[in-house]
Amino acid sequence: MSAPVSTVEDAIQAALATVNDPEIRRPITELGMVRSATIGADGVVRVELLLTVAGCPLKDKLRTDITVAVAAVPGVTGVEIDFGVMSPEQRQSLQSQLRGGGASEEPVIPFAQPGSRTRVYAVASGKGGVGKSSVTVNLAAALAARGLSVGVVDADIYGHSVPRMLGTEARPTRVEDMIMPPQSHGVKVISIGMFTSGNAAVVWRGPMLHRALQQFLADVYWGDLDVLLLDLPPGTGDVAISLAQLLPNSEILIVTTPQTAAAEVAERAGAIALQTHQRVVGVIENMSWLELPDGSRMEIFGAGGGTAVAESLSRTIGAQVPLLGQIPLDTRVREAGDAGNPIVLAEPESPAAQALGTIADRLALRRESLLGKPLGLKPAGR
Repeated sequence: MSAPVSTVEDAIQAALATVNDPEIRRPITELGMVRSATIGADGVVRVELLLTVAGCPLKDKLRTDITVAVAAVPGVTGVEIDFGVMSPEQRQSLQSQLRGGGASEEPVIPFAQPGSRTRVYAVASGKGGVGKSSVTVNLAAALAARGLSVGVVDADIYGHSVPRMLGTEARPTRVEDMIMPPQSHGVKVISIGMFTSGNAAVVWRGPMLHRALQQFLADVYWGDLDVLLLDLPPGTGDVAISLAQLLPNSEILIVTTPQTAAAEVAERAGAIALQTHQRVVGVIENMSWLELPDGSRMEIFGAGGGTAVAESLSRTIGAQVPLLGQIPLDTRVREAGDAGNPIVLAEPESPAAQALGTIADRLALRRESLLGKPLGLKPAGR
């Protein structure tokens, strides 16, 4: 004897509720994407699904996920999916739902709000060529592998390279005024390179850079992130200043190499924290040594740069700035980045991956909000 239709339909709705939109990462039933789901006398379920935008790049994944979920319901003999597209009103409603306010409201930067629990790390360096982007990508992948929700803003407008290192060529999807960032290796990522044609150069000055960074932070739907990493351009220019204005609670990670010239320039990048009132969370020394086949180390770029930067910044800022770790020079780091598969995932047992993993462990702390929490304070007795 077959189960009552209502019971089967309830089971179908429950199955659909297990399917997440690949970009928004929330159930399609919660997002209003399921227009209808009915089962015929032949046991075939017909689902009408509304895509957020026409030509959704993840349409095939949605089809597969829905088919697998619904086909597992007892009594279902087949699944047919009819795709439609949300109306402008439905998209505005979705945008309002995701932002938690009216669609007409001015977008705000969620990470700058008092109740934000997202740790924001700005990865900075004094000069180029020290491996800042490689460190950013590997830390992001390592944090995501530890179960954290992670986002990366490729704020190096002129030298953007994060999408390639994360192995994605996907373009963001726009829902009304919101931008859905692509994901790779469990990391949400946005970059100016996703909005330019081919390998075109970006020739912008201060105001344009500020607006681009503001859009990346406010117009992109990041969801509830544990950690947001920003890969900054080298030096102390417009983007670093804009970041301090837009995200005053962001913390700075300084990347340097061991040689004296790089260390001296890195100190300047860290010292900007005095002017912007940001916290320097620590120093990372990259390309520290090359491990030779006999087990010895060759210090190609000298030694002690990371320690020198940490000690100098501690004196300058008046607060302890630790050396978070030293990452050995390894050609596999470069090869993994070129292949779009960070070394912390491709070869997690390698010395470089181990060092990066240790640093990620020190950064994997979620900021707890005090919003709405009782502090246990009592008025003094008379």
